[in-house]
Amino acid sequence: MMYEKLKAEVCSANKELHALGLAPFTWGNVSAVDRENGVFAIKPSGVAYDKLTPESMVIISLKDGSVVEGEFNPSSDTPTHYYLYKEFGKLNAVVHTHSVNASAFAQAGRPILRYGTTHADFSYTEVPCTPALTEEEVKTEYELNTGKVIVKYFNENNLDTDSTPAVLVRSHAPFAFGKTASDAVHNAAVLEIVAEMALKTEIIGGKVAEIDNYLSDKHYFRKHGKDAYYGQK
Repeated sequence: MMYEKLKAEVCSANKELHALGLAPFTWGNVSAVDRENGVFAIKPSGVAYDKLTPESMVIISLKDGSVVEGEFNPSSDTPTHYYLYKEFGKLNAVVHTHSVNASAFAQAGRPILRYGTTHADFSYTEVPCTPALTEEEVKTEYELNTGKVIVKYFNENNLDTDSTPAVLVRSHAPFAFGKTASDAVHNAAVLEIVAEMALKTEIIGGKVAEIDNYLSDKHYFRKHGKDAYYGQK
């Protein structure tokens, strides 16, 4: 069998996602890419997290989104992951969850604004929320069009998946990105904390100002390095 390391990494990350409480039941998935071999691995559809093994991960072709290896059906969100990897050449891992607080902002159609230094450590920008998919987009290739709405929003707003490591899909839920599968899970976990903090900040303070740029920059660049900057594809 091929891709043992990739499948082990993705299996472990999916189990971590569930252990952190970010994906109850089977409401979430993690994938990671092997660009050298032109594939990515993703969680199988409908398999409980405690039943996952490296062998149950599904290998998908980056060329056309077809199944290369695996005995199970891939996650229903596979076309979204496929399109993100296809269009974002630096992207290495994707996590999709229905974590409560981040999903609440997505359902409200609201970005998560930069209220404090925890957010600034995590992301250079607000966590954006995409426009809603149209009725036609939902009825035809819904999951693929979910990827397309994310990519279109990032391209139109000059965003990248390094400095903006998460996004909310309107009326749906969040996606998070990372350098590895474990890193993407970490970003999904931080996203949920940031979303809860933002929600409570708004409840306590009503209309609250965002963090000052000089303080946000101090935290972001201190953590990510002086060469990390917004707008690099």
